[in-house]
Amino acid sequence: MPPRLDEPARGTVVPFDPAAPPEPLAPGPVLERWRAVDRSAHAPEIVTAAGGAALVTARPRTAYLKIVDAVGDVRAAVAAVVAHARERGLVQVKWEGWTARPADAAALGFAPLRAPREPSADRNRPPAGYVRWLDGDGDGDAVAEPPYYRQSTHFTCGAVTALIAQVQAGAMPPDSLDRPAELTLWRGATNFPACEPVGLGVAVRRRWPSSPVTVFLDVDRPVLLDSHAGDEREWRAVLQRASRTDAAEAGVPIDARRLTLPGIRDAIARGDRVLLLISVEAMQGFAVPHWVLCHGAVPGAVVLEDPWSNDATGDTWVDAHLLPVPDSALDAMSAMEEDRYRAAVAIGTP
Repeated sequence: MPPRLDEPARGTVVPFDPAAPPEPLAPGPVLERWRAVDRSAHAPEIVTAAGGAALVTARPRTAYLKIVDAVGDVRAAVAAVVAHARERGLVQVKWEGWTARPADAAALGFAPLRAPREPSADRNRPPAGYVRWLDGDGDGDAVAEPPYYRQSTHFTCGAVTALIAQVQAGAMPPDSLDRPAELTLWRGATNFPACEPVGLGVAVRRRWPSSPVTVFLDVDRPVLLDSHAGDEREWRAVLQRASRTDAAEAGVPIDARRLTLPGIRDAIARGDRVLLLISVEAMQGFAVPHWVLCHGAVPGAVVLEDPWSNDATGDTWVDAHLLPVPDSALDAMSAMEEDRYRAAVAIGTP
């Protein structure tokens, strides 16, 4: 009999050693996938229970576990992963759909994730995924799932997060979330190549005049210019000053107060979507500014859409979609550059 969902499932948890996998439970193709990338940055573990085993990973500083595959007695292994996640105080377990059967996922309380808007032929990206929220009050079930779209360049994260926010808000149809829309909105917002916060807010307002937009930026200087020097820095600063003029003409307020984590939660509670500038260093290991969409909240974590994933570490759209990040971690990773400013664009319902 499969373990009941309300029963604790005890398992054994050990670090994953690619040289000593749980044979013979894991068949050859599964072991090949487990060993194909260096997952060490995501703390890979093997959870075993009653003849089953699962490889689990997660981005650092987040509040979920991801099952890459469950083998052998699948239901026993997954129930043990859920128990392990509960013991760690996490809010969510995800399951990549490499070998997962929909019937097993449903029996263990997992719901299917919406497939990415742009299906990839890349064999390193799972064709399906599942999620189970672990909070006792069912708050996770109330988090509306937006479509997932992975940015097609290294610099269009701001445009993609805005597009996802507007699809979720009903301001544009889901089938219009594509590369032409991504690049067109980026072209209107870019500071070459990044999207700075004021320019992004102006581009959103121009594209959707009926959507209320507020830019939160608690420094009065050009931002995101640390990687540039001399004239390359100066002409981008000129454009950012022009963005402030554009914001005044377009009626986009620039709020100089610091947007706090409680403020982000309040914005989400009233139906706003918050484009938040973060550094991905904590989650990915390199200090690069990046826009994410804050669109949901559960006890202890804010739920994000991250339009980028790192295939080289086994990080996929299943990690980046409906991504729960603890408030304290999000607070730290959204303090930008040396003066630790915070930048965000809040978009209200049209």
